[in-house]
Amino acid sequence: MEQLCIAGKTYGSRLLVGTGKYKDFDETRAAIDASGAEIVTLAIRRVNIGQDPSQPNLLNAIPPSKFTLLPNTAGCYSADDAVRTLRLARELLDGHKLVKLEVLGDPNTLFPNVIETLKAAETLVKDGFDVMVYTSDDPIIAKQLEEIGCCAIMPLASLIGSGMGILNPWNLRLIIEQSKVPVLVDAGVGTASDAAIAMELGCDGVLMNTAIAHAKNPVLMASAMKKAVEAGRDAFLAGRMPRKLYSADPSSPMSGLIGK
Repeated sequence: MEQLCIAGKTYGSRLLVGTGKYKDFDETRAAIDASGAEIVTLAIRRVNIGQDPSQPNLLNAIPPSKFTLLPNTAGCYSADDAVRTLRLARELLDGHKLVKLEVLGDPNTLFPNVIETLKAAETLVKDGFDVMVYTSDDPIIAKQLEEIGCCAIMPLASLIGSGMGILNPWNLRLIIEQSKVPVLVDAGVGTASDAAIAMELGCDGVLMNTAIAHAKNPVLMASAMKKAVEAGRDAFLAGRMPRKLYSADPSSPMSGLIGK
């Protein structure tokens, strides 16, 4: 089976999941197990991975021995803040290099600040990090981030936590077609069909959190997302039939019928 390759490491699952917004760590772990995800992202500024010894440690529920951790900079609004946060994560995780960079523009939309994102990406890549970067669906910015040296480009489908699905498939296609590194949809997925569409467009993977954590049954939704990502990838590889406007084509040929 073709595998996802990020920063020189291969993964069987193309679904990446977050660890926030669950009712407790037990539910977090159950949903992650159901998703089949191997890469699990965590917000360094919002969860305890050793910063506070008096509080429950997420790493007890999500051990680095079983999962590839992807520390992220959720809640950062400047390049300096994001760089500082990921350097802290590297210390807490014994030199861990794979990170997710996101620099937000404002607290209402959580839309990425691409100017600060570019600045932070350049610093982090020079500092030896393997940077997976959350960005807008602007193909020009995506190309610049790839040229800086980011190991994966992660354009939004729609606003973080909105569940609105893929609002601009055309820009995603442009980014996918020009990129030489993996492209993963990050933000905006609401249900399984959104994940399948992302994969059918040719994305290399999908990252999500709220769509699973805020479902009525997070564990069941995690399972649905796993299947959707797999089905969407298979459909992309299979190649869909061409669309034929105003032209029917019966499944059973009309020529050569018995009795004719």
